[in-house]
Amino acid sequence: MEKRTPFAITLAVWKALFLREALGRMFSSRGAWFWLFAEPAFHVAYLMVLFGVIRVSTVGGIEKVVWILVGLLAFFAFRRTADQVINALSANRALYTYRQVKPADTVLVRGFLEAFLLAITAAIVLAGAALIGYDVVPTDPLSVLEAFFGLWLVGLGVGLIVSVVADMVPELGRIFRLMMMPMYLLSGVMFPISVVPQPYRDWLLLNPVAHGLEAARLGFASNYHAVPGLSIPYLYGFALVSMFIGLLLHRRFASRLVSQ
Repeated sequence: MEKRTPFAITLAVWKALFLREALGRMFSSRGAWFWLFAEPAFHVAYLMVLFGVIRVSTVGGIEKVVWILVGLLAFFAFRRTADQVINALSANRALYTYRQVKPADTVLVRGFLEAFLLAITAAIVLAGAALIGYDVVPTDPLSVLEAFFGLWLVGLGVGLIVSVVADMVPELGRIFRLMMMPMYLLSGVMFPISVVPQPYRDWLLLNPVAHGLEAARLGFASNYHAVPGLSIPYLYGFALVSMFIGLLLHRRFASRLVSQ
């Protein structure tokens, strides 16, 4: 029998974990599929009512529905990924009895699965909006993909760090979840950051997610009045640094995470 290389073993583990996680997410209950699309739909409906009450038809030079849809989907690329990755360690603890399965494997696979589900969700939501009559065809598809991928990387990096911290000190994990609540507001989901006066605007731009949302909207509509100071390198720089720190923590505390 031919001996498998460590790389082949890792790929086999990731494939098995991906299938396990996918079945758990999509078929764990009758309403599992429903909630994948219900959350963004509820948020869109809420913001549509809000903007309707204040009689806003365009935001930053583009139609409000497109502005809301793109902003929400981009924000979910970060938030859903971070949430799922953070919970990966506790959800898969029983698998750590197999020496081939490392804690980092379960975390990374959850991140990849969330990217797959987000792509499906975004495609269906945007297709639905197009059928209703809204113009949701991006003027620069590559820029949109660049923004969404950067936000996903930020969610993965933050999730890698917090998954270790929260597993060793649960109180810190609860504090992080509380911090995630105002992110919806501070990232520019509900209002364009460009209308915020200085110096508060620069403070908001310390948040890399805000850069990702603005970049995604600009990719969908080239006439969008993006916030001055928008920086894709900052988004990716933050993502890569957080991923490096997260993977370093997983390597440093691997044995402790297995024995928790």
